[in-house]
Amino acid sequence: MITLKSFVNGRWQEGSGEPSVLVNPSTEEPIAETSTEGLDLAAAVRYAREVGGPALRALTLGDRAALLKAISKALGEHRDELLDMAKRNGGNTKGDAKFDVDGATGTLAAYAHFGKGLGDARLMPDGDSVPLSRDGDWAGRHVLVPKEGVAVLVNAFNFPGWGFGEKAACALLAGMPVIVKPATSTALVTWRMIQILDEAGVLPEGSVQLVCGAPGDLLSHLGEQDVLAFTGSADTGLHLRSMPEILERNVTVNVEADSLNSAVLAPGVDPDSDLYGLFLKDVVREITQKAGQKCTAVRRIFVPADQVERVAADLVARLEEVVVGNTADPSVTMGPVTSARQLRDNRQGIDALAAEGTVLLGGSEPVDGVGAPEGKGYYVRPTLVRFDDARAATVVHQREVFGPVSSILPYDGTPEDAAELVALGRGSLVASAYGDDPEWLEGVVTRFAQWNGRIYLGSSGVAGAALGSGMVIPALMHGGPGRAGNGSELGGLSGLRLYQRRSAIQGDPALLERMLGGRGPTS
Repeated sequence: MITLKSFVNGRWQEGSGEPSVLVNPSTEEPIAETSTEGLDLAAAVRYAREVGGPALRALTLGDRAALLKAISKALGEHRDELLDMAKRNGGNTKGDAKFDVDGATGTLAAYAHFGKGLGDARLMPDGDSVPLSRDGDWAGRHVLVPKEGVAVLVNAFNFPGWGFGEKAACALLAGMPVIVKPATSTALVTWRMIQILDEAGVLPEGSVQLVCGAPGDLLSHLGEQDVLAFTGSADTGLHLRSMPEILERNVTVNVEADSLNSAVLAPGVDPDSDLYGLFLKDVVREITQKAGQKCTAVRRIFVPADQVERVAADLVARLEEVVVGNTADPSVTMGPVTSARQLRDNRQGIDALAAEGTVLLGGSEPVDGVGAPEGKGYYVRPTLVRFDDARAATVVHQREVFGPVSSILPYDGTPEDAAELVALGRGSLVASAYGDDPEWLEGVVTRFAQWNGRIYLGSSGVAGAALGSGMVIPALMHGGPGRAGNGSELGGLSGLRLYQRRSAIQGDPALLERMLGGRGPTS
């Protein structure tokens, strides 16, 4: 069994005490163990600030972009190994593993591209020069500079690769060192990624550290120049935001949390059309990819009342084709959820939904996975629950069941009704709408944007090109209002702002021009 050490204070260190055990969720076989007990995490924070920060800030923005390219390349050279680890520790199919690992290297490469054009500057202008005198001899300009602290990246169990890559890409390009804290249960991929980067020698000293196991007192050492970027449950996000040290020192906190994402079908869509096929394909993928353990997965499906029977039958037919089991078996198309705790939460959540609705497929009963030892593995069947009155239902708008579970609900076909029902989820990362009527789609965008960080429009024109609502694009913002955390990540160069300070500079326009150039950054 592998012992996962932490990479802190410039060296790999093994914690003491009783370790946490990582398992293969397809078989429950132990595969690794880790502990952080006895590690000096206060020293790790100081090391990042005093060594990693200066090393990164000494680089130009172009140099940092080149660093991201080198990181992406080094990880890409070990792709097959990382995919195998994602399958064993995350219960991923090969496609699920690619989604995570390639998402990490792809996002790092994208930010290398975004930053390449920034050249040899160390300061990023924000907007144009503002005249402050009539004669033009005095002007003002906003500038973005890296915070002189550390970015602690606390990632969820479902994306140990991509979660690291997307946060680290923005922080490192901005000029902030990072301490990565993956979820312990699926930390194998993150651990190996940091090990690969250390072995490749591509990291400036102190720029990237890894805490593999419990966070201990790590967050209590953060201060005014530090950033906490968290992905996980709303309850944990609230706890972190409410820590006395975080509040007292005004630590910058970004949260991406629970999200009851929606898919809405427009009225009058022909069941024999490519558009209808796109809708079914996207929804089924969002229910089953990574066993539904995605923050962007579709949890609520809103369908015009006169089409519910047809859509429900078609979704059930497609979901019945899914083969649930050990991802080492080539016939399996959906693996397990990642832990015994997630299995328990899924079963309880399905029962809560079933108490108000009708289970059309699946359910909370135990299931043996194909190719898995009898009674072993954390398997949940694809589950679809129907509600006949979308407004009378409560649990479906309040509780995210983080697994291969979704619900189908009727609406009257108007953007107004759809928007009101979607908003009952109190804020989501993404809502998708499927239709070809420009007026209907405009009504959707106008009303959905208040409660959703991103709106995915599925239409006949994109049926052969779109990657689906669950694909997070580095050039576009990822985050959402309300219960989704009210945070924002990625979005091109605007993703760097979480790790930067904005300051106003006043002075000679010619001097400002020489320091900052004639243009602000593109988003």
